[in-house]
Amino acid sequence: MEDIQKRNVEKIYCLGDIVGYGPNPKECLDLAIECDLTLMGNHDEAVLFGPKDFNLRAEMAVEWTRKELTDGTPDKDEGKKRWEFLKSLAEIIEESDHMFVHGSPRKPLREYVFPRDVSDRKKISDIFSRIKNRCFVGHTHVPGIFTEDMRYAHPSELYNIYMLDSRKTLFNVGSVGQPRDGNPQSCYVTFDGDSVVFRRVPYDVEKAVQKIYAIPALDDSLGDRLREGR
Repeated sequence: MEDIQKRNVEKIYCLGDIVGYGPNPKECLDLAIECDLTLMGNHDEAVLFGPKDFNLRAEMAVEWTRKELTDGTPDKDEGKKRWEFLKSLAEIIEESDHMFVHGSPRKPLREYVFPRDVSDRKKISDIFSRIKNRCFVGHTHVPGIFTEDMRYAHPSELYNIYMLDSRKTLFNVGSVGQPRDGNPQSCYVTFDGDSVVFRRVPYDVEKAVQKIYAIPALDDSLGDRLREGR
């Protein structure tokens, strides 16, 4: 958020999965409430309604988060505000010819779009048939650019900046809390209508790891992966 403030950003959009993994769900929700647009992710949905088809590690984290948001919130008004905010989140938002979604245009909460999927012509064609122009997603946590002609590029291949052209484009913005491209730094993008820039921001990874280790219900591997960016 401090990095964003330095860049004269006019609006902040959050593409979901605010809670469900980490040790500070209340604080993360309070930050997301201040964003101009926030979408629901599959972990946010799991916290609301209970986990479905989650592995044991993720299920335990979700259940701890639910308990923390309820029993760990002495101020009932604050607790209610957070729960009401979670309930209000949309699964997909379209503004003009720009689409914002957590997973994919086909399955807003749960479909992953991986770099390897560019070899799956049917899947990518179907996804792009639902996109008017630009689409921003986050579910895989792997930053990158997909174009309708079945191409994918990691930001490092483009010096972290992509100039828009006439092709339909899908952008995975990466993840602030758990990027999975081998780089543990937080990742987000800025968009000015002509270009998308991928921003990497260092933070105290070890502090976050130790917070996770200190909570028995959060598997240590959730901390370990922060160091690895996996």
